[in-house]
Amino acid sequence: MKLAIFAYSRRGCDTADRVRAALAGPGNQCRAYTVDKYRREGFEAMEPPCSKFTGPVFAWADALVFVGAVGIAVRSIAPYIRDKRTDPAVLALDERGKFVIALLSGHIGGANVLTARLAAALGATPVVTTATDVNGKFSVDAWAAEQGLFIDGMDAAKAVSAAILGGPVPLCSDFPIQGELPNGVVSGDAGPVGICVSWKRNRPFEETVLLVPPVVHVGIGCRKGAGADKIAALVDTVLTENNIHPRAVKLAASIDLKRDETGLLAFCRERGWPITFYSPEELRDVEGDFTPSAFVRDITGVDNVCERAALRGAVRLLARKAARDGVTAALALEEYTITF
Repeated sequence: MKLAIFAYSRRGCDTADRVRAALAGPGNQCRAYTVDKYRREGFEAMEPPCSKFTGPVFAWADALVFVGAVGIAVRSIAPYIRDKRTDPAVLALDERGKFVIALLSGHIGGANVLTARLAAALGATPVVTTATDVNGKFSVDAWAAEQGLFIDGMDAAKAVSAAILGGPVPLCSDFPIQGELPNGVVSGDAGPVGICVSWKRNRPFEETVLLVPPVVHVGIGCRKGAGADKIAALVDTVLTENNIHPRAVKLAASIDLKRDETGLLAFCRERGWPITFYSPEELRDVEGDFTPSAFVRDITGVDNVCERAALRGAVRLLARKAARDGVTAALALEEYTITF
């Protein structure tokens, strides 16, 4: 976590030190700021005006903690608030550390969870005002963020949060569910508003919040010199024909002979997909019924690249080998379980 702490008085700096100690952890990056008048070891000076100084920090941080009046925090972040899916968590504390207040991105940004954690560490009172939390109901956006699910349909997520306050909302899933459904959620696949967890572009409800886990592997084979555009054209066709949501893709995979293929590397870089390369021996070890090619065996030492590469680390093929313009592609699905 990248954490920024702001303090505006000597006592505030004392509390900021307590905050930093409470939230310190392996891998965390923490920056502390104060006005030059109260600067001490471990704090960077804020250049006036403070609200303008906050901008780059707001873009950098996962969470901002303001030690001082709520109004200071509000005025400091107001010009930079854009979208609840990307804005960082923002908390405010009084300078004595009696109250910890979740101000922004309570669910997706994790401000509510961070507020509870920090309040417990400081012996303070947590202040959380989001309706689902106040009423002890399931928060679909907070849960999705915790599970690493992509939320397709923020307006629908708002509709679910509103509906859940009046009664249970149905949830359907393409994956097995472990644990009891949370308060406000029931199993169902029809209705005016609901939640669907799927790797597909499924929208079974009149208003569906679609939650997409990264569980699809894209196996790719290609001739030497194949361009990124050719690879993209085939992969997009395979994804579309199989109704796969693009955010369900976790990674691409191929044989290690293609490790230096510039078109393949460029395609994955443009999509933001990591790519894994396997040796012929590793691909031969993958069990299953594959589409064989004598030509591919002669070149690579294995009878099929794309299907075997997709299935390595997954549990079943979603789409068998498709071929066009010197490119092959296949899709496979990881094992996945929803946990409550």
